[in-house]
Amino acid sequence: MTKNASPSRTEQALTAAQLYYLQDRTMEAIAREMRVSRSSVSRLLAHARETGIVDIRIASPLALAGHLEQRLHDRFGATAHVVPVPRGVSEADRLERVSMTSARVLSQFVESNMIVGVAWGSTLSVVSRHLPLKPTRGTTIVQLNGAGNTHSTGVEYSSEILERFGAAFGATVQRFPVPAFFDDPATRDAMWRERMTRRVLNMQARMDAVVFSVGSPSADVPSHVYVGGYLERSDYRSLAEDRAVGDIATVFYRADGSWRDIVLNARATGPELDRLARVPRRVCVAAGEHKLPSLRAALGAGYVTDVVLDEDLATRLLET
Repeated sequence: MTKNASPSRTEQALTAAQLYYLQDRTMEAIAREMRVSRSSVSRLLAHARETGIVDIRIASPLALAGHLEQRLHDRFGATAHVVPVPRGVSEADRLERVSMTSARVLSQFVESNMIVGVAWGSTLSVVSRHLPLKPTRGTTIVQLNGAGNTHSTGVEYSSEILERFGAAFGATVQRFPVPAFFDDPATRDAMWRERMTRRVLNMQARMDAVVFSVGSPSADVPSHVYVGGYLERSDYRSLAEDRAVGDIATVFYRADGSWRDIVLNARATGPELDRLARVPRRVCVAAGEHKLPSLRAALGAGYVTDVVLDEDLATRLLET
């Protein structure tokens, strides 16, 4: 910056944040020092929070005395981030609150030179809208599973989610242009031998982190894969016969975490769950008690290292 150049908004936000949070200066004092209005200081502090210059965390004194997060860790071995939600809120508001916290948690995990796998779906769509800006270098966002079906290519829906992740972290985006489910397992096997597809699969095999939600074929509040025309009636019958309770990136599993012999998985395009379990950090976002059976199974099987969930869902997990 030259001697006469005006400071950028980011530089101003950094200065205001340092004065306010580190030096305990009042907004009035900061406004005088920076020669701006008090409302400008307020906007600069908001900008600092939104862009990740300031990361506010709350340490609960209850964590050592049976706090939900500690109890969940003791039972499932996963790091839990429990979001307080008042009684009577709508499911949409519950998801919004959990997604906002999830976006902040993810910003702490994503660093330069990482490969981050992202599943598409209703929950991740909301999370992606709340991601704070955190520019990285050499980071790649890779799509976990295909999104096409007989009604749509799914590109627009999945791309919006991926592009928001890419924009938030200044990352390259790698799409996976295949259907969510192939009609024939043999077609998938042949496609998996293609060089274009192998490149994406090899990238998925090197993921440092992955973020997803869990779906359930029998939930009262269905996930996008269950309402977006991806499954036929015969598929639902097959899943019921195989006792599937949930899915991660369209790969289905039972209450005990088993998945290999579930018929529909032979046509699915998401990562096999034993491969997923080798990713160092596996972040699951779940809101609402309709996620209980699928989340409980995923946690019990060790598919999750970090979970962000609402308080009611956390309580139900510990009751069962």
